[in-house]
Amino acid sequence: MKLFKDRKNYIKAILFIFIIMNMIAFFHAHKFTHFTEKQSEKTKSPEKLSSLGKIKTLCFGVNNPKPHNTKLPSQEYKTLKLKSNKEIECWIIKTPNSKGTVILFHGYNSEKSSMIQKSDEFIKLGYSTMLIDFMGCGNSEGNQTTIGYKEAEEVKTTFDYLSRKGERNIYLFGTSMGAVAIMKCINDYKIQPKGIIIECPFGSMYQTLCARFKKMNAPTFPMAGILLFWGGVQNGFWGFSHNPSQYAKNINCPVLLLYGEKDKSVSREETYEIYSNLKGIKILKIFKNTGHENYLIKNKTEWAKNVSVFIMKIQ
Repeated sequence: MKLFKDRKNYIKAILFIFIIMNMIAFFHAHKFTHFTEKQSEKTKSPEKLSSLGKIKTLCFGVNNPKPHNTKLPSQEYKTLKLKSNKEIECWIIKTPNSKGTVILFHGYNSEKSSMIQKSDEFIKLGYSTMLIDFMGCGNSEGNQTTIGYKEAEEVKTTFDYLSRKGERNIYLFGTSMGAVAIMKCINDYKIQPKGIIIECPFGSMYQTLCARFKKMNAPTFPMAGILLFWGGVQNGFWGFSHNPSQYAKNINCPVLLLYGEKDKSVSREETYEIYSNLKGIKILKIFKNTGHENYLIKNKTEWAKNVSVFIMKIQ
């Protein structure tokens, strides 16, 4: 009788812990994929948090105020609103005698003004540019982000807009989440850009969540999987299928894949797998002493050279 009672109490304890873990994961998933209008201080990246800060973040989730554009292009530009799955805002910068147009897509928790510096580099090469606010970011509609999943439709919307305007030389540039959205768009909608330049895309949504837990010095199992499950449920998709390494198998256009060797958010193994799965002309460039960051900070000259050589090669 005592053994039966002990076993019953043990099962109750396990069930209680499981419920608590799911409640925490549900709360975290919502905060991670939904921005708030309240402009509280954004939670720092995990490697910049103190031990107390990491514990607080693990318990209560991230502070995720909606990212707003912080500056404007120095060139003359046009603001455009496009209807996609959400209404998105874009900036178009026309270059005289343009060789084509590069559409730029930002990363997670960012917005189109973060792409101005890279837009300037493409303008120097003789290209017009189009900078995009993904849904929930900048001046686009909503407060939701799906880490590249639903954003893929917005990539298609901007590509189709330029195609209808008669642009034939369309290049896509994306960093992190923006790179993932580009890859998913090509996989799902079979668009055919002239070429794509992608920086540090993750191999799978599960892997990128595991990386966040590791940076917090927290075990990945089982919370990463539970968090991914609830994130998908809340946002209307199966998170375990969000795998850019698999999208790569359906990408046949020329690709320049850029990666920082000290990236703690995306592993070298993920990058090599993506590169291996790409089907067309492809180039992999790894920057030394560089993490998951703006590559122009430490590698501007090298970055510009690699981009220029790539575009010239596929023209």
